[in-house]
Amino acid sequence: MKNKLFSIIRGSFLVDEKSTSNWIYIFLFLILSLVMISSSHSVDKKVYKIASLNEEIKSLRSEFVDTRTRLMTYKMESSVKNRLFQQGIKSSKTPPVKIVINVNN
Repeated sequence: MKNKLFSIIRGSFLVDEKSTSNWIYIFLFLILSLVMISSSHSVDKKVYKIASLNEEIKSLRSEFVDTRTRLMTYKMESSVKNRLFQQGIKSSKTPPVKIVINVNN
């Protein structure tokens, strides 16, 4: 056990006759660690993009609600009457009359 620990510390396991199998494992570990790091960075980018898109969605939703509220107030009868009154148009005092047309063949 003590000899194995010293061989690891000295690095002699990399230059032995059987070291090719050790190098293969080292390269495999290196490649897997690079893949893991790049995957982690990719996931981080996606998380930041999702967060920014969620903020944009919240902003657009609040703008939509504000616009819909203003539209509802513009469509109210009292609002329309006030705007027309400012232009000099008044509402009629007499109710409308229904016109019926009889078509005889």
